[in-house]
Amino acid sequence: MVGGRIDRRSPLPYYAQLKQLLLRRLESEIAAGERLPGEMALCEEYGVSRTVVRQALDELEAEGRVVRRKGQGTFAAARKTDERLFQSLTGLYEDVRARGEILRSRVLAFSVVPAPAEVADALELREGDDVVHLERLRFVGGEPWVLTHTYLPVDIAPGLLEEDFSEQSLYGVLEGKYGVELDHGRRLVEAVPAAPSIAHALGLQPHDPVLLLHSTAWDAGGRPVEFFLAYHRGDRSRFQVNLRRHHTREAGAPNMLLRDDT
Repeated sequence: MVGGRIDRRSPLPYYAQLKQLLLRRLESEIAAGERLPGEMALCEEYGVSRTVVRQALDELEAEGRVVRRKGQGTFAAARKTDERLFQSLTGLYEDVRARGEILRSRVLAFSVVPAPAEVADALELREGDDVVHLERLRFVGGEPWVLTHTYLPVDIAPGLLEEDFSEQSLYGVLEGKYGVELDHGRRLVEAVPAAPSIAHALGLQPHDPVLLLHSTAWDAGGRPVEFFLAYHRGDRSRFQVNLRRHHTREAGAPNMLLRDDT
């Protein structure tokens, strides 16, 4: 590709070249929600066939970079938010702020409730024991991004129910005000269909796919101090996972192990 044009001498297929050219435009000149030129316009602009254009757009759509609407055209999709799963124990507030963006939350529920079985098991309590429940609908750039249900032992932070979590980090408050020393965590992610109430909150259709994140965090003493369920919009979030190559000196053992703890 030379000067934003298809390179006829390149061994790279035309559709792959066109895809890269369009990606550059999506990152520099076409904002989220804006319409891309039509198929025929792209054919004329880049001197390629309609088959080439359609294949390039098919791949961009499959990767979530564009949205195609029947009878309307092709539009730039909103950029997805990278969230770090296994690098460090951070919250969404910290991840979004590190990118220079603003995360705001609408607190939907904040009270003491009996622990459901899954929560009790994660926090090493008995089912029905009192726990603090914080439900938040979280927004990035004014769009609903994730619906979270967070549970904590009632004795972990006396006075927590008096806090306002519309614009502050739960982890920041736990560590800075209540001296909770968060140490490590475990997270699991799976794709699930959105229940009607979750779809409504996130601006989706019922049964649209969402990414469900289960997370447990422990303090430095090994006590579980937080469990949450987070329903992420699949069209707005993606998860970044770092892998490390592990070597072993045991005779006859494989020299590489990639661990998938999800």
